[in-house]
Amino acid sequence: MTISKLWQGAWLAAAATMATTIVPASAQTPASATPAATVPAAADAPPPGYWINGIHLSAQIEGGVTGNFAGPKQNFGQLFTDKPNTVLLNQVLLTATKPLDPKATGFDWGFKLQGLYGSDARYTHFLGELDRTMQNDRNQLDLVEANVLIHLPVLFEGGIDIKAGQYSTPLGFETIDPSTNPFYSHSYIFNFGVPFKHTGILTTSHVSSLLDVYLGIDTGVNTSFGTHGSDPGDNNGSAAFLGGINLTMMDGALTVLALTHIGPENPTRGFPAGRNANSYYRYLNDVIVTYKANDMLTLVTEFNWIRDDFGANGFANGKASPSNAFGIAQYAAYTLSDTITVNGRAEIFRDDKNFFAGGFSTNNGFVRAQQGFPSSLFGAPGSSTTYGAVTLGVTYKPADMPAPISGLLIRPEVRYDHALTNNKPFNGGKDSGAFTIASDVVLTF
Repeated sequence: MTISKLWQGAWLAAAATMATTIVPASAQTPASATPAATVPAAADAPPPGYWINGIHLSAQIEGGVTGNFAGPKQNFGQLFTDKPNTVLLNQVLLTATKPLDPKATGFDWGFKLQGLYGSDARYTHFLGELDRTMQNDRNQLDLVEANVLIHLPVLFEGGIDIKAGQYSTPLGFETIDPSTNPFYSHSYIFNFGVPFKHTGILTTSHVSSLLDVYLGIDTGVNTSFGTHGSDPGDNNGSAAFLGGINLTMMDGALTVLALTHIGPENPTRGFPAGRNANSYYRYLNDVIVTYKANDMLTLVTEFNWIRDDFGANGFANGKASPSNAFGIAQYAAYTLSDTITVNGRAEIFRDDKNFFAGGFSTNNGFVRAQQGFPSSLFGAPGSSTTYGAVTLGVTYKPADMPAPISGLLIRPEVRYDHALTNNKPFNGGKDSGAFTIASDVVLTF
């Protein structure tokens, strides 16, 4: 048996061991992307901080460092924590929001306006918005959300919620907001398998206590409108569809959120002559199963499949050669006390043509690649790669903080990534695996 097969068996066994503790069942309430480690004690309690006439104002700062003793220039497979042995100011996040009342029985309205400054902005830009501002700097500006919210008490038991404008994607377990994640580093699925943001309209129909239905239309993955100088806000000329369901069962102990996003995502710029980028679709599919076993243990399983009709090899023998990636991530959060939660994540991500996973050696490389310009993109060697990763960490959350601080998270973690195929994508192409130690601090005001 080869070494790669031994590694592959070990990763599969680790993922299966964590996954077998999930028990299927059935019941309702809207699914949340918030891990048990950071979810408020009362689900509908207002967030702490400053309120002015129903408008909530908050500020959040995240900084951290990732240690890699191999000393590469970049941590492959990690976008937001890509700079090893370097202290990062990941985010200064400013938010003003008037949330919808979750108990509203009549018409209600709200909004969310959120801006970001920091190294994370290199990867979270809407195309054509602030992506030329400070583009060569590690810390950049970004508009994360700018949308209006409406609740209409029509058609269904719980009415319909409408979100219009620019917003973070509902796909995926992990989020741009660091305070709702269990770890400092992100999964392969978050980095490469789901969108970050959308511009469009998204409706959530609360059909019953069991079922919510999502339907939306947007400009695509991380896109906006029009052309801004030479930079396209939308990298092609077609809209995209977002849809799916959320099931809430066992009095809220079990939820299943299944969403898909479908539309052309390849940039028109640089597309082969005589071919139409709008004719080749990308399908991003994500399913999250969350099971709260008891007051201390919460388990989350995420399944992901992404397919691009055009793919890595473009046209072979006059036909498009699609690319696929498949991912599964298993999370476990165990609350030891009011202040300490132990978190685990085991994942496998298969990139069948090395099309989706990669890294960027310049601060504007990710944006330029999406727009169709030459970029600093580099990928794994070989024709395909299966990645395995295990992350273990602790979330320390002090109960009482002095004003004006309303929350503090300290999250040390250890992580090991390994290529389960016979190639070496890590540590500058020298190794089949990479070991990192990291920690961040998240302060909320």
